[in-house]
Amino acid sequence: MKGVIISVLVVLAMVQVIVKPIEALICGDIANEVLLCSPYLTGSVVQPSSECCNGVKQIKTMLVTRDDKHQMCNCLKWAVSNYHDIKDEALAALPAKCDTTLPYTISKNMDCDK
Repeated sequence: MKGVIISVLVVLAMVQVIVKPIEALICGDIANEVLLCSPYLTGSVVQPSSECCNGVKQIKTMLVTRDDKHQMCNCLKWAVSNYHDIKDEALAALPAKCDTTLPYTISKNMDCDK
């Protein structure tokens, strides 16, 4: 019995080690998606590119659980805060411009705890 408990604890520890790098990878991917949208988000173009919109739609497919939405909110907030020329109005309008919706309005000041 003691061996089974130790095995379970080892597996749980391994899962924890695996999950954290995946979270970092997802946030890095989100930052790349924001970068694809930067011409629109900075006002250089009036419409987001198809690559940008594909990324926004991909983000939506990742929002399944409440935890997914919370994590994605934090990732989006982190990603957009790293680009200083992004216009808040463009951020807020991005999902609609891409013919999709998100469960929150994207902004540099998003409150991800609500």
